[in-house]
Amino acid sequence: MDNLKPGAANSSPLTPLGFLDRAAVVYGDCPSLVYNHTTYTWSQTHLRCLKLASSISNLGLGRGDVVSVIAPNIPAMYELHFAIPMAGAVLNTINTRLDPRTISVLLRHSESKLIFVDYESASVVSKAISMFPPNTKSPLLVFIADLGSEDSPSLSAIEFHFSYEKMVQNGDPNFKWIRPESEWSPLTLNYTSGTTSAPKGVVHSHRGTFIVTLDSLVGWSVPKQPVYLWTLPMFHANGWSYTWGMTSVGGMNICLRKFDAQTIYSAITRHGVTHMCGSPVVLNMLSNFSDAKTLKSPVQLLTGGAPPPAAILLKAESLGFVVTHGYGLTETGGVTVSCAWKSKWNHLPASEIARLKARQGVKTVGMTEVDVIDPETGISVKRDGTSLGEIVLRGGCLMLGYLKDPEATAKCMREDGWFYTGDVGVMYPDGYLEIKDRSKDVIISGGENISSVEVESILYTHPFIFESAVVARPDEFWGETPCAFVSLHEDSKKSELKDKDIIEFCRSKLAHYMVPKTVVFMEELPKTSTGKIQKFVLRERAKKMGSTNTRSRM
Repeated sequence: MDNLKPGAANSSPLTPLGFLDRAAVVYGDCPSLVYNHTTYTWSQTHLRCLKLASSISNLGLGRGDVVSVIAPNIPAMYELHFAIPMAGAVLNTINTRLDPRTISVLLRHSESKLIFVDYESASVVSKAISMFPPNTKSPLLVFIADLGSEDSPSLSAIEFHFSYEKMVQNGDPNFKWIRPESEWSPLTLNYTSGTTSAPKGVVHSHRGTFIVTLDSLVGWSVPKQPVYLWTLPMFHANGWSYTWGMTSVGGMNICLRKFDAQTIYSAITRHGVTHMCGSPVVLNMLSNFSDAKTLKSPVQLLTGGAPPPAAILLKAESLGFVVTHGYGLTETGGVTVSCAWKSKWNHLPASEIARLKARQGVKTVGMTEVDVIDPETGISVKRDGTSLGEIVLRGGCLMLGYLKDPEATAKCMREDGWFYTGDVGVMYPDGYLEIKDRSKDVIISGGENISSVEVESILYTHPFIFESAVVARPDEFWGETPCAFVSLHEDSKKSELKDKDIIEFCRSKLAHYMVPKTVVFMEELPKTSTGKIQKFVLRERAKKMGSTNTRSRM
């Protein structure tokens, strides 16, 4: 067998782009993208992507060139996930909620050659480019008008070079898309949300994305032709790879430019939605919607991005959402750990089911290894559900590295073969893991490690609390003590709830050293552009509040 070697027939580079060719054949007449009053079929989407890729290629762009997109969850955003790499270029989706300064920094760092800009982001991008240093070559701009509307007058005012639909119309329908030279060739460049530090440019290969895309479908048991509602931003880790995943199974993609709880519930009813993804913020919004009614048919909801409190999971399940909890990072390209459900757990009380679902779970089938280790010794922690360690990963879907940042790459992708996530977790006796915190968010009080996530999960069980975040506040005696920032439900804001009431509530449910010593009420907690609570902002606020002096454990 030693003489049997890879050859051209059996070593074609893995890439998710081929999913679209197949979808056009198998699901050609079936709806692919639905947006307001516009519906495309898979054969139409395939043709549009080919023509668009042709137009990009005709601009002289190709292998290794970065092409950026700043757009919400609209058909153009979905199409560009195929069209840009089909031209051989690297796809860079940029968060629409970022400010001009940050966008300017990202565009210069990525050396983007071409930017597709949704009409709502036109002025922001214009300001971002105006911040380029003198004599810096600006990227070409493509204007994306809203479907069904005429080009905005701002098209010429902001000096856009092309319009999106004209690039589609003028493209070659017989264009032979450019396959990657190697499956290790870069496919995407995504910037982290910066919850703990400045954004970093994460580069993923065709191979890694192919693996995580199929892995994510298997892990979530996605059937053929689901109806998928786009509540998760496509700019957020490429929609956890489901931009390509829904193509492979011929799904119907329901696109939403903007949404609230009412919009989501209406879309579910109108289109017969079967699947959707969302952060715990979306889960919280759906669970606390005042007009929420039990769904007529179950909706599979994959959540991740932050540990969802068990109380919110319980509410969502009672409304008919079948919640699956997954774990991944921008650096993994999608979900790599999920709470694989066991049928024997179905007979447990609802509160216990919610507690189990709040755990991140076990490695997906496409991952090689996942562990929780002592970062100092590299040895696995005890499987007792209490011993803290750092979550580490190993598998084919991991990023190639951080763009232009070899030091940061080497810091997390170490010579011992592990990717160090920076997340603190525990491993249970049954082999399931649970995140307890980001390493920077662990509160050390009098030598005791306090999981802010654990305290937050208790706060979320309070009937008046809508959002909560717990950070460290300096303390003269204990070093640090928990400081809770909370916002209240709209109908609870007129209540006479005091900080001491919340402290007493926590005392009845937590070890006394874990109870917040300070409670701060806020209208709304600060969030990143992807909807994650900005704990580093709250930490700074807690520091400015000064040190407490609490000798008593209350």
